[in-house]
Amino acid sequence: MKKLINENVIAWLLLGDISIRFQTQRDLRSNFRQDLQERIETEGWGLKYLSLQNRDGHWGRKFYQPKWTSTHYTLLDLKNLGVSPNNAQIRKTICMLLAEEKGEDGGINPSKAIKNSDVCLNGMFLNYASYFNSEEAQLQSVVDFILAQISADGGFNCRFNSIGAQHSSLHSTLSVLEGILEFTMNGYKYRASELKKAESSGREFILKHRLYISDQTNEIINRNFLKLTYPSRWKYDILKALDYFRLSGFPFDARMQPAIEVLLKKRKNNHFWLMQAKHPGATHFEMEETGKPSRWNTLRALRVLKHFKVNI
Repeated sequence: MKKLINENVIAWLLLGDISIRFQTQRDLRSNFRQDLQERIETEGWGLKYLSLQNRDGHWGRKFYQPKWTSTHYTLLDLKNLGVSPNNAQIRKTICMLLAEEKGEDGGINPSKAIKNSDVCLNGMFLNYASYFNSEEAQLQSVVDFILAQISADGGFNCRFNSIGAQHSSLHSTLSVLEGILEFTMNGYKYRASELKKAESSGREFILKHRLYISDQTNEIINRNFLKLTYPSRWKYDILKALDYFRLSGFPFDARMQPAIEVLLKKRKNNHFWLMQAKHPGATHFEMEETGKPSRWNTLRALRVLKHFKVNI
């Protein structure tokens, strides 16, 4: 990097929630503070999420209802906060889900009416289940299901096995790539070579679209892809994609440049990024306000730019 990250911004990030402080130290200062990580479950946002769990082990009403306050999305939020992967409370819940929520096709399927599992949901499930060190034998059928869903264009689409969608979705592809990355990063070996191939083709699908541009019309696929929001849920955006490439250790590719330029243009004069939007729906609580400086977006943007050695 030609220019160091502004220390005033670092100081501002370190005034945030314990999860922000932990990730700022880890990703911007290369200082993994286990003591900070262990505090995520005992204070701040992490404690709030964990305290809302019901006696039956779920959050919300069930595994996938209601949408953002369900067990599924709460576990994804907890993983993204950086809660210790050894958290017994969370691991017990995931074990319960693996026992109770599998469909006939081996994927996680909370629906009793829809036969086919959803590959986007299973990508997210593999993401947090791998992070929290679930038993490999219990994840094998999920991996089998995901690998059976690869589209001819190399990506994934949650409608592939229901209506025969032929063109992959950036939403589904990124969710699956995040799941594969966590699975392989955490030392699981099951069908490793096939997952590596799927990871390669999925990345190429995203890069082929320069992260947000149609390969057929050269137009922006969806302007929502350019909005910086958090939590991202199942939805795709350019910062989420760039952060995936960063975490995977993927080197700079020229096809990322348009997205990086959009990201840089969104930076305010004081070096912060805003929370541009929220995905509609009830939440447990709001971590940040729309239209205000966002520690989540600033942290994620800075670590992306640091990884790709962009002059900031």
